[in-house]
Formats: sequence, structure tokens, C-alpha cells
Amino acid sequence: MSAAPLLPKNAPFSAEEINILNKVVSRTTSLQRSWLSGFFAGFEAAQGAQAVSAAAARPQVPLTVLYATESGNAEDLAIKAKKAAQKHGLDARVIDMADADMSLLAKAKNLIVYAATWGEGEPPGRAADFYHALMSDAAPRLDGVRFAVLALGDTSYTQFCATGKAIDARLEALGASRAADRIDLDLDFAKQAVEWTQGALTKLAPADAPSTAAVHVDFKSSAQAADENEDADEPLYTAETPLEAEIATLIKLNGTGSTRETWHVELASDAPGFTYLPGDAIGIIPENDPDLAAEVAEAAGLGSQAVVLQKLRQSYDITTLSRPLVKAYAKLTGRADVAKLKEQEAFAKFAADRQLVDFLQAFPEKLSADQLFGLLRPLPGRLYSVASSLKAHPGEAHLLVGAVRWDSHGKARKGVASSYLGDRCRMGDTAKIYVKPNRHYRLPVDDARPIIMIGAGTGVAPYRAFVEERVETGAKGPSWLFFGERNYTFDFLYQLEWQDYLASGALTRIDVAFSRDQPEKIYVQQRLWQRRAELREWVEDGAYLYVCGDEKGMARDVDQMLVKILGEPVNGDEEAGRTKLKELAKAGRYQRDVY
Repeated sequence: MSAAPLLPKNAPFSAEEINILNKVVSRTTSLQRSWLSGFFAGFEAAQGAQAVSAAAARPQVPLTVLYATESGNAEDLAIKAKKAAQKHGLDARVIDMADADMSLLAKAKNLIVYAATWGEGEPPGRAADFYHALMSDAAPRLDGVRFAVLALGDTSYTQFCATGKAIDARLEALGASRAADRIDLDLDFAKQAVEWTQGALTKLAPADAPSTAAVHVDFKSSAQAADENEDADEPLYTAETPLEAEIATLIKLNGTGSTRETWHVELASDAPGFTYLPGDAIGIIPENDPDLAAEVAEAAGLGSQAVVLQKLRQSYDITTLSRPLVKAYAKLTGRADVAKLKEQEAFAKFAADRQLVDFLQAFPEKLSADQLFGLLRPLPGRLYSVASSLKAHPGEAHLLVGAVRWDSHGKARKGVASSYLGDRCRMGDTAKIYVKPNRHYRLPVDDARPIIMIGAGTGVAPYRAFVEERVETGAKGPSWLFFGERNYTFDFLYQLEWQDYLASGALTRIDVAFSRDQPEKIYVQQRLWQRRAELREWVEDGAYLYVCGDEKGMARDVDQMLVKILGEPVNGDEEAGRTKLKELAKAGRYQRDVY
């Protein structure tokens, strides 16, 4: 008996309607579905649906969809916009800013930009060259170009959506005309982004664009969808539609005496459509610390109401202290002392290493539950590089999670997701998870190519997935791992696995840097310098370079070291080294997964 077809999540219905329809459709017989098919075909014919096909055959107006992305969110929106554009009589072409140049803009005519902001107001690394060219005096006039900009950011940073704001203003300054107002979106951007995109496409659409268009739906069973999902543009399980997965394994990897706390987490599910590739991330939708939720409720004058505590624990971000929240609180309460914190300098001084609970305790007011919830943004998921190959572990995703703990202003603080997993989850519990593709962090298509993997601490996670994948596929290319941590005895993550891979030849070589095992600290970038001659040989042989880790620390230092290494043969010319590294990045041979 074949499985009944299920509606895909991009069907033109609400999530609730899709749920209802899928429940109905899943219980239908083949005869009933055949009858329905004939019924709707006849109904559409009677309504003159033939006109749709004629309208769709009209020449479509070109649309350029440009994106600047770091974690993939802007890219996802750009891909979805391309799909939606056809229904508006627009022929969309999606372009990464990393692959764009200024001549593209002058020819665009119709342009939608999805731009993420990285760190404190910087453009994503891959988009930096294009961004700076756009802002330069050499940028061309854009008279006749119609545009719309969607900016993505995080309100916990002071320069919220700065990249998108700057691009929007610059396009106008160069003579382009704004077809739709810019929108600035926080981490909970999904619903608003869809609505804005539809509005922007409507305004950019030709005047005679058809109001409807034929929609192609593949009537596959969910099992078939799972088999074919590897090449899909988007995963089946997202932050909006997460999957309940079992926590099958939860092991602390560091030895006794370590100053680190690193957890190996294995998540298991046999749900159809649960798929990912090495290089992707798995999102965890965590719960807040119950003690912190109680503190926040108490500080807001809400006592210990069970419903309030549950929502604070499960639904809202109760750690982030942002300027928008302070502004909203000042308006709500009318407090002059809070209003003073709206200024950036005053806010930065107060907010340094403080959280929401500190603010509410410092400026107490009795709020209603609705007033408190109105100040808060939804609890965002946390992303972790997947540390496993699905081919090696069917139905499983492994994560490497470093517990985040620190003290500030007399309080013990905890990372939301890492303490959720490390402190409150147990084997056998379930967690809500989703897949976040990372299309720019992939193994070479040619598995004979060498790979060089550079990471420290939990930044080694994707390399475990890479090596497992290459073992399963029988890849012949050599592989080289540079790994750094604090102590060899306590912190050599996955040590036995790496040693087994070395013995089998799955890993060609490994260089390690344990920073605190000797008086003078040693880091991975120093190991790179020591092995620079061999590293350059690997690069000349076509090696792909991968970096995973903290952008402001290890990843930045490694980037600078690679520039120095590549520039050394040309009299230490760092500009030449930087050019070489950019060429590698452009060719997809220098890939970074940074946070």
C-alpha cells in the first residue's frame, strides 16, 4: 500500500491549514483522491483557469535578488524570494554578494537585497569586498534601478541591522528609487520576512502581472521526500517547524581537572525528512533556566504565577538586554531615569555584562504579564555545527557543546542552550531541533582533493563529520587536522577517534596545540606557521582550507596567519597573501564557519 501524498510546507495555506489538510488527505483512499483531482480540475476549468496558463506564458521581467549572509539566513530568504517571484511575473536571479561586482547593479533594473549584519555593524565576511566597493566613490550611478532592502540583525548588538541600513541609504544616494520601504528584522524574522517579500515583489512586479499562477506540487510521500531532500533548497525541519528528537547520548568529554566543560550530544529520530549534510548546523530550541525565569517574574512584580513562569521558561528570551527593550520600557513606565539609558553611550555603560533581570531589578515596576511579554522577543534557537555524518549514523545528529558559564555583577551566569543540555537534560529526554544548511561550508565535490581542517575546542565538531563522511564514501584525498585546546590530558576532544583515523589512513596527519601544557602558550596559528612549507604545498596541490571557531579569537588569528604564510614566497608581501586567500575563497577553497 503506497503512502498518501502530503502537502509540502510551502503550499499556499497557513501552517494550521496544512496540518488539517494533511490529516484529511492521509486518510483518503486512492479512489477518493482521484475523485477530488477530477473535481478540482473541473472546477478550475469552469472558473476560467485556462487564462492562468496564458498569463504565465507572458515574458517575465528580470529581477536581481542579492544577498549578504554569514549564517545562511539571508541566503535562505533570497532563495524563497526567487520561488515567489515567478507568481508576480518576475524572472529572478539569485546572486551572492561574494560573487557580485558593481556592473551587476547598474544592469539590475529591479533589485531586492537581503543583507545580514555581522558582529558590531560589519558586513558578512563573504560580502565585505562588494560592500566596500558599493560604499566607495567609484560606485556607479544607479539611475533607473528600483530596489527594496530587507535587513537582518540582532537587537542584542548596538549596531542593529547596520549593514542593511547602509546599503539601503547608499542605493538611494546613487540614484536608485526605493520600490518598498526597508524593514529591519531581529532573530524572529521568519513571518515578517515572508510578508515583506510578498509586498516588495508586488511593488516590483510589472503592471500586467497575473494575479495568480500555476503552482507545481510534487505529490510524494514523506518517505520519498526524505530520500530526495539532500538536494532541496530548504530542510523539512526548521526553527518554525522543529522536530522532537531523543537525546540518546549525553557525555562530558573533558577529564577530571579540566577548566573546560564540553558535552558530546547524540540526537536520534526516525522521522521522515530528517536529513543534513556535513558542514550544516543543528539548531536547538532550548528552555531557560527555571531559577532565572522565577527571578525575572519576581523582578517584574508577577510573583510565582505558574503560567507566567512556564512562558518565561519556554517561549521568551529572558537574558538579552537591548536598547529597543530599554526604549520600550521607558515608554511603558514613563521613568525618566530609564529614558536616560536610551542613549547609546549610557546604555553601553549600564548594559556591559548585564542581563534583563539586572535591568528589571535596578528599575523595578509592577507589570502585567502581557506588558512583560510585550517587551520580550521570542526565545531563539542556538546553532551547533553538526559533528557527525548521516551516512555513518543513520537517523542521528551528533553535537559538540561547550558549556558557557561566567560571573558578572555578583551573579553566576549560564549560557541558555549549553546549560539546558548540560544541566537539565538527561538521556531519554527529547529536545526540539531543526536543520540549518550551511551551503558555503562543504566538502569538495572531487573527493580526491586534499582538505586542511583548522579548529580549536568545539570548532573541531564539523571535522569529525567531514572525516566520517569521507570514510563512508571511500574518499581518497589526503586530510590534515590542526586542533587546539588547553590541556592534552583533559581536553583532547575525540582523541581516540583521531588516533584510529590516523592508523587507518582516513586522517593523513594531525598537528595539535595545547596552550597550557607549557609555560609559553601555543595556539593553532603557530602550528600553521611551523608547518607553512608543507601547508603551501598542499594548497598548490589543490587543497581546500577550512576554519571553524570564534571569529574574534582563533578564526581571526588563523586568517591573519594564512595571509602571512601565503605572502611569504613573495618577499613577505601580506597584500599578495591576502589576494591569494581571497582567490581561494572565491574558488570555494577557503571556507569558514565562524561565530
